Amino acid sequence: MKKSSKAKTILLVASGDLRQSANETCWPAQAAMEKTLTKVIASFGYKLTRAHPYKPAVKHGFISSQKEGMEIFANLDPETPIIVAEAVWQYSHHVLAGLISHRGPILTVANWSGTWPGLVGMLNLNGGLTKAGVKYSTLWSENFDDAFFLDGLSAWLKTGVVKHKTAHVRPLAKTTVPPKAKAVAKKIAADLRKNKSIMGVFDEGCMGMYNAIIPDELLFQTGVYKERLSQSALYYAATQVTDAEAQEVFNWYKKKGFTFHFGTNEETELTERQVLLQCKTYIAAVRIADEFGCESIGIQYQQGLKDLLPASDLVEGTLNNSDRPPVKNAAGKVIRPGQAITHFNEVDECAGLDGVFTNRVHTALGQPVENTLHDLRWGSPDASGTTDEYVWVFLISGSAPAAHHIGGWAGSDSMRQPGMYFRLGGGTLRGVARPGEIVWSRVWVANGKLKMDLGRAKVIELPKEETERRWKETTVQWPIMHAVTYGVSRDQMMARHQANHIQVAYANSAKEADLALYAKAALAAELGLEVSLCGTKANGTAF
Repeated sequence: MKKSSKAKTILLVASGDLRQSANETCWPAQAAMEKTLTKVIASFGYKLTRAHPYKPAVKHGFISSQKEGMEIFANLDPETPIIVAEAVWQYSHHVLAGLISHRGPILTVANWSGTWPGLVGMLNLNGGLTKAGVKYSTLWSENFDDAFFLDGLSAWLKTGVVKHKTAHVRPLAKTTVPPKAKAVAKKIAADLRKNKSIMGVFDEGCMGMYNAIIPDELLFQTGVYKERLSQSALYYAATQVTDAEAQEVFNWYKKKGFTFHFGTNEETELTERQVLLQCKTYIAAVRIADEFGCESIGIQYQQGLKDLLPASDLVEGTLNNSDRPPVKNAAGKVIRPGQAITHFNEVDECAGLDGVFTNRVHTALGQPVENTLHDLRWGSPDASGTTDEYVWVFLISGSAPAAHHIGGWAGSDSMRQPGMYFRLGGGTLRGVARPGEIVWSRVWVANGKLKMDLGRAKVIELPKEETERRWKETTVQWPIMHAVTYGVSRDQMMARHQANHIQVAYANSAKEADLALYAKAALAAELGLEVSLCGTKANGTAF
């Protein structure tokens, strides 16, 4: 950028939540980040100016709706460089329309913090911008004083572009896929083309996640078709479940050794009443999946159902587990006994398609079928000194199955969801992910095409004190996974990943995980996705 008086002004926008409670609670963290960022940019001779004011009446300065975002952008100079600064979770559609029509350089910036999930919010926005074909640059930092951030910021201020190195990414077409993986992929692809699969979608677009919606015409090529369902139907079906049926599910949990941390205050604590309503929602979801023939389903919850029912997270994690409470249909037959019903949290259809691929591939290979998405929440060096490797915190409010946790159901517990996000409470399905080899992946959309990235990682066990530190830095009520990615650094992951979510599934060994990765990659490619492998195998060799 040339340093004319106009060019020396940088606009700042901050997209927030749709929920007042979240925006008000998180504002101090956002304000602190903006203050630091303003000083750093001033040190380069530029002025960072907020494009919208702090709002005293609601005690925050976030853009909190699409309507508000459009009004703000309509009054901005579309040629002026703009920074989207995110210290918290945000709803991308609040600013997406304005950014699509903005002609000046765009930079998304996030704080490197577990407590304040700006990273998650920024990755979600980045995925949406990529899908929409918007040119943008992106940066992240813990204190905004490190060389990586300062060098990147300097480059953007001068040229309007930041480029990141992604040498860890390799097209599947340039690798050799094992014959067994190819054979498995071709067989599953043929079945999907012939018999097809139904993805049950309980209302699209949770939390403005444009990046999580797959256009139907792109999905058709995979043999997967959407059954658009209403969350009002799920709510009604839950009200039709009897108290006795809900009690049976609740008793099943207790028999498995699953621990509920109950209190008596509905406003702040988990109660048995909340869990019994979750049991009814679980039964209703299974029955609807059966009625419509859905191989996979996604519950939006955070809009719509949040005003009607306790959180759906216990429901979602239970669905994703092969060992789950039996549910009978109207004919008295148990629905899919011993089988997980693939659920994609927050109706992230990219994760839903990935989940279908994973379940089928792992079934064919005799590997564990339980899979889930997590937020790519945060990461840090291990403070306990157990390992010198960089350890990611994969964390999600729901959908993590008990089979992923140390001790399974008996090693898992349930705490009340944070009131800031989940007003009516409800229990989580919390646990510490067990050590083992995993495949991570992400389906995403760019240039009008479906794409998929896959990589390998290991889940490690950390001392209890270090796990507690990481939980306290993030969200203690949610399931946690300590992950070490093979051949992918922190900054490489951030530079490439096109979503707030990352899909994970276990295999029984490193060798079997490599085979599962190749088979899923080959399946995706067979069905028309553009596939890339990221990083290395466990032994450090390239794919």
